[in-house]
Parts: sequence; C-alpha cells; structure tokens
Amino acid sequence: MKQKFTVTGMTCSACSAHVDKAVRKLEGVSEVNVNLLGGSMTVEYDPASESPEAIIAAVDAAGYGCALPQAAASKGNARVDARAEAAKQMEEELGGMKRRFLVSLCFLVPLFYIAMGHMMGWPLPAFLHDSRNALAFAFIQFLLVLPIMYINDKYYRVGFKTLFHGAPNMDSLIAVGSAAAVIYGIAAIFQIGYGLGHGDMERVNHWAMDLYFESAGMILTLITLGKFLETRSKGKTSQAISRLMDLAPKTATVLRDGVETEVPVEEVAVGDLILVRPGASIPVDGVVTEGSSSVDESALTGESIPVEKGPGNKVVSAAINKSGSFTFRATRVGDDTTLAQMIALVDEAASSKAPIAKLADKVAGVFVPVVMTIAAVTAIVWLIATGGDITRALTAGVAVLVISCPCALGLATPVAIMVGTGKGAENGILIKSAQALETLHSIQTIVLDKTGTVTQGRPRVTDIQPAEGVTAEELLCVAASLEKPSEHPLAEAIVHEAEDRSIPLVPAENFKALHGRGVQADLQGSAFLAGNRAMMEEHGVNLGTHLAAADALAENGRTPLYFAQDGKLMGVIAVADTVKPTSAAAIAAFRDLGIDVVLLTGDNRRTSDAIGRELGVSTVIAEVLPQDKERVIADLQAQGKKVAMVGDGINDAPALARADVGLAIGAGTDVAIESADIVLMKSDLMDAVTAVELSKATIRNVKENLFWAFCYNSIGIPLAAGVFFPILGWQLSPMFGAAAMSLSSVSVVSNALRLKLFKPKHTAPASPEVPAGSETTKSTPQTEKGVSIMEKKIMIEGMMCQHCVAHVTKAITCLPGESATVDLEGKCATVSGPATDEELKKAVEDAGYQVVSIQ
Repeated sequence: MKQKFTVTGMTCSACSAHVDKAVRKLEGVSEVNVNLLGGSMTVEYDPASESPEAIIAAVDAAGYGCALPQAAASKGNARVDARAEAAKQMEEELGGMKRRFLVSLCFLVPLFYIAMGHMMGWPLPAFLHDSRNALAFAFIQFLLVLPIMYINDKYYRVGFKTLFHGAPNMDSLIAVGSAAAVIYGIAAIFQIGYGLGHGDMERVNHWAMDLYFESAGMILTLITLGKFLETRSKGKTSQAISRLMDLAPKTATVLRDGVETEVPVEEVAVGDLILVRPGASIPVDGVVTEGSSSVDESALTGESIPVEKGPGNKVVSAAINKSGSFTFRATRVGDDTTLAQMIALVDEAASSKAPIAKLADKVAGVFVPVVMTIAAVTAIVWLIATGGDITRALTAGVAVLVISCPCALGLATPVAIMVGTGKGAENGILIKSAQALETLHSIQTIVLDKTGTVTQGRPRVTDIQPAEGVTAEELLCVAASLEKPSEHPLAEAIVHEAEDRSIPLVPAENFKALHGRGVQADLQGSAFLAGNRAMMEEHGVNLGTHLAAADALAENGRTPLYFAQDGKLMGVIAVADTVKPTSAAAIAAFRDLGIDVVLLTGDNRRTSDAIGRELGVSTVIAEVLPQDKERVIADLQAQGKKVAMVGDGINDAPALARADVGLAIGAGTDVAIESADIVLMKSDLMDAVTAVELSKATIRNVKENLFWAFCYNSIGIPLAAGVFFPILGWQLSPMFGAAAMSLSSVSVVSNALRLKLFKPKHTAPASPEVPAGSETTKSTPQTEKGVSIMEKKIMIEGMMCQHCVAHVTKAITCLPGESATVDLEGKCATVSGPATDEELKKAVEDAGYQVVSIQ
C-alpha cells in the first residue's frame, strides 16, 4: 500500500534524514520518500504487518509531528486543497520569520549597545559605568534578551525535542548554545548580587564582564535572518494542479433524446453524445460521430498546427475547437481523461522530487553531537586542570558552544542562493526554488521541447515558388485573398506575409472550405483552388516539376500548399514553424558546457528530424504524448543522469515536474510556468544557458562560503576550548567568540555579494547590421493618396507574451491609417502610417507598455 503523510517540525535535510531512518526501521516498510519542502512523506508498506498509526508513532518518536492528510470529496479536490494549504502555510511561515527577525533586531540593537558600548567607547548612561550598579547593568541585558528568546522559541522546542530523542540537528546546537549563554548570564547575576551584598567588588567586576546575553541574542537573530532568506528563496508552492484543472470546461452540452442539455462535466457519462461549438473546449475524451472541424491540440500534443477532425477521429479533453461544430461520443470521463491523467502525473512527479540536501545539513548529524561532546569534554578538562574552578570550566564550555554555533554554516547556502536568484532576475531568469539553482550546475542532459521553445511556435511563410509566367507578388496576392476568409493557422501565416509586403487583396466570392483538403473560391470571375496535393489531384491539376520541389520542402519539415487558377497550377507556398534566432547558438553553448541535448516533441517525425538537422541535434524523439514525455525524462534519470527540461506547453507540465530541473519559456502557458522550477521570462533559449552558468557560479560561491565557515570552526573551536593555552596562553572568551561568529557571517555575506558581478560567458551572436541604403532598409517614406507615410520601428519594454503583442497591435492600429507588425522576440513594433511619434508613443504607453525609442 502507498500512503501519503503530512510531516511537521522538519527544518533541514538532517531532519528529513532522521524521519526517513525512523520509518525505514519498521519491518513492513519497503520504500520511504520524505519531501522536506512540501512537509510530506510517501510510504510504501505491507498493510498486513504495518499500519498508518504505527508509521505516525515512529515519526513522533523521532521528535517530529505526523498525520494523515485530510480527506476531500474527490482526488482532484484533494490535490488542490493540499496545494492551497501548502501555499498558505508557506506564506504564514515566511511572514512569521520576517516578524521574528524584525522584533529580534529591535531588542538586539539596544542589548548589543549596552553590552559592548564600554568596549567600543560609545556614550552610555552614567549609572551603567558605576560598578555599584552592576546588577542593573546585568539585569537590563537579561530583560532585553528575554523577548528575543521568547519570539524565537521554535529553536528551543524543536532543538531540545530532537536532542532528547537522540537525533540532534542545527536547531539543537542553536538552542544549547544560546541557552548556555543565558544560563551562564543568570548565574553571573547571582554572583554579582552576592558580591554587592558582601562588599566583594572584585567578584562584582569579574562577573559583570562575564555576561553573554548579547551572544545569545546575536545567535538567535542572525540565524533567524538566515532562515528567512532561505525560506524566501524557496518561493511559493506551485499552483500547477489547479491551473490544469481550470483548463477543462466546467460544463458540457450533452444531447439526450435529441435535446441539448447543459450539465456539469462531472455528470457526463461514458457513451453520452456531446456537442462542441467553435471556440469551445472539449470537456472529456471521445470519438467524433458527426461534423468536422480543426482542433487545436497544442496543449496536449505540442503540435503547433491544428488537427483536422472528422467522424471516427479521437478528441481529447482540454483541446480547443477552432472552427466548425461537431458531435462526439464520450469514451473516457472523470479521472480517466487525458487531462486528469496529466494532473496525476504532475502531482506525483512534484511530490516525488526529493529536495537537494545542503552541504551544511549533510554534516549536521555529525557536526552537532561532536561539538556538544567537545564542549562537555572541554568543561570537564578545565574543571580538573584548574582544581575545580567552575567559572573557568563553564566559560570554556560556553565559548565552544557559542563560537561553533553554525551561523556562518547556516548562512553560507541561503545568502549565496538569494544573490544568485536576484542576479537571475536581472537577466530575465525567474528562479523559483533554491533546489533548482543548486541542481542545475550538475545537469548532464537537457531535453528541449520543439514547438515554442526551439521554434517560434506559430507558422510562417518560408518559401514562395511561383509557376512560370507568375510573379511571387501575384501568387501571394491570390493565396492571401483565397485564405483570408479561412480561420486555419496556415491561412493566417499567408495573410500575415501579404500584409507584411503590403500586397493588396482581392475579395473572394463563393468561398468554400473542403475538410482535410483546402479551400476554393472565385476571384474576379476566375475559379481558384488552394490546398494540399490530394486536392490538386482530385481536380486534375498538373503539378509538373513543382511536385519534386514540394516533396523536398516537406522533407525539410515545411508544409507545401498548392494554388491553381482555372485548373492550372500557379505555384507553391511553404509554411513552417521556424527556428528562433538564438536556438542554434544556445544548443552549441550547451555542448560547450558538456551537456547532451535531446529534442523531444509531440510533432510529427519528419518535421522534428528536419529541425534537428538544422540545429545539429543528434537525438530527436518525436510523436510523443505528455505521458511519454514524462516517461522519457524518467528513463534518462534511471540511467543515472541529471536531467533538465525546457518547455512551454501544457503538454510539457508532467515532464517539467519530473525533471531534476524544469525550465519554462515565459511566453508559454501558465501551467508550464507553474510546473517549472525556473522561468525564462524573455522566452530565449540562450537564457537557459545563462541559468546553467549562473548555477555553476552560485554553487562555486556556496562551496567557498562553506570552506571558510568550516575553516573558521576548525580554528575557532580549538581556540575556545583552550588547546593553545598551555603553549601560547591563547584562549577565547565567549564574548570574543560571539564577535568572531558575527564576523564570520559578515565574511560569508560579503563573499556571496561577489555574485552581483556575474556575467554570462555564452551570448547569442549579434544580428548583422543592415547598411543604410541597402535594399532591405525599410525607412524609406511612401506616399498614399498624397499623404506621406513613414515606416518606423518602435522599441518597446514590458511585452511578455502573445497577449501583450495583441494589446500593442490593437493600440497602434486604432490610430487612423496605421498598420503594425509586433515582434515579441525583438521587443519592437514595425509600423507604417501618417501618425506622429508623439501619437504612437501615447498609444503604446496608454496600453500599459514603455516606449524606449522610435527609429
């Protein structure tokens, strides 16, 4: 039986290791997977010999909380409720840490000022300089440290609990070190009181200088800061599950006894007939029984071009009906649909992804008990060596605990991660978790989705091959005029190309779309055809030498469309999803970094192989469904490889969640972005290369920090213990131990800040400059009906996706006589019309975007 549990009280990988170890000891348990970030645990066990109650008891005995997750009405709701609860807990935890740090800081500042002011020469109230007021001097510090201890009581609750259960962690060391300093200070207050009562001013002065309340306050405050930075770097819990569930429509139009009835999608049964109208989403999986349409399945298959559907063809949930109405019979509903299976995959992959153990936490299980043993041995040795001097023994023992408190050790990773994630944001790379940044540096294989990641994600005209006696402009004019009434993406690409070339169109009459073939219409009295090879052959059009040329285009992954007038071929126009300008450079950079590249797509084999040849990718896996993508990632991981996945579609979500690191294209779907660990906001594959380089730089910085932190401990602990005292007379007091601890933290933070100087080694080659006056220069003025029209280029900041492109295009074209072509990749718009620069700038900025320049 496989059961999921909620685990509380875990603060580091040492904690998750203790929980794992405690549960594995149970006889009937075969597999344990503890998720530190999610606060959960999945256990596979034999129900004949073990029970959930026994597993919960084992975790409780280890010093942590454990419970079964609350049941929900359905599996889907359970997943969403769990995610929502996890997100809420993360927000509360982060807010609590911030509040604890700020309150601690408010009390630490006056405490440190009073405790250290006389050593620094700072002005202090006169009564604090008088040894006769030593009791007030000590008691004020005690009162100031109490709120810091109270608000950070979690360290004591968790630390002492795990210590008493024989599994000490970082919290245990923090709790023991700070508590020892405070208890020692309380003992000093009694000694000062005794000295004042008996006139023993030497005792008073000695103990007044042996107060370590500020050490305890400093320990708790700085560790809380480190914990806050680390928690903030983890980011918010992903909402991919709820986003996936939102894709499916909430209702379905079911035909029952010939009557259309709108019912909740949960009530759809296998065998029901469902009507789907243009623009609607398909609610469940099924088979078309009547009608035909073009269906966009890119969310599930990655196929950039909508698929023609007719009677007998399968349709899947969450696909979008682009044009035409049809009826289909439901074959899979509820948790059996393709979308529901994707939801399950994302949930399982995300929960089974083990957190990356921090280097500092890996040694926590050894470091903490060793330090405590050293402190105890130090106190005993000093007690014996000094003939029973308890003060000297306690001073040495507390000094060891204070100086070895793992503040620098605890800050080494989160501070470097925080700076690294900030630097990533500056470069348009949104890093959602520290684990992703840690793991990315060790990636051996990177898997790239094709559509929208390596390619533009939308069809464009690539080749125009007119027949003899026909010009390219004439062919494009006819093609765009024929395709203008069509809603097919290939038609949109041809119309867009004609608009870019400012070619006027001719009104089409008697337009008719032929399912799976093409379109036919009359233009200025002549009959025209536009479509595939089958359509031309059906109408007896002689393709001649163009057939071989079209086959060559198809072999290179392009879709050839034939055009004919009155039964005579006019030419061929090829449409394809073109490669992004930086894709080739990015793939070459991955190879330079020693990373294998795999192209993985749901698109057809011929197109995918052509793209692979163009980019020099040797491993191409095509025609795969979302489940297969996730399986490919799992197979690569089973070979012992660390795998990263770059994708942009909903169909990539399971693979992104399964990969060691998932990178989503910023212009992609919300689900892909939520499932990924890293988001490339500029939708540029070169940014994935930059992310790998940044990860390597960050981990190098972390290792430097850890080296200096361990170096500090390896020198500081023997010094505090008095190892050098017999030879050199050196011994560190707890006071200087706390100062040294603070300085070690400053050095770690300073080293981490060097990451702000990071610059990527690999960059995309600059686009070649077009010489002024060349044929391709587009800044020449035109005249139309006596009005001077200038073509201009507007550089725009703030565009992130295709919705932004639509907003900017609409804003510009609303101006009288203006036309615009907006380029998301280039962050610019090419416009032509009579509008002034001021009018163009105002239109774009009113739409919510920033105009950088107008050329």
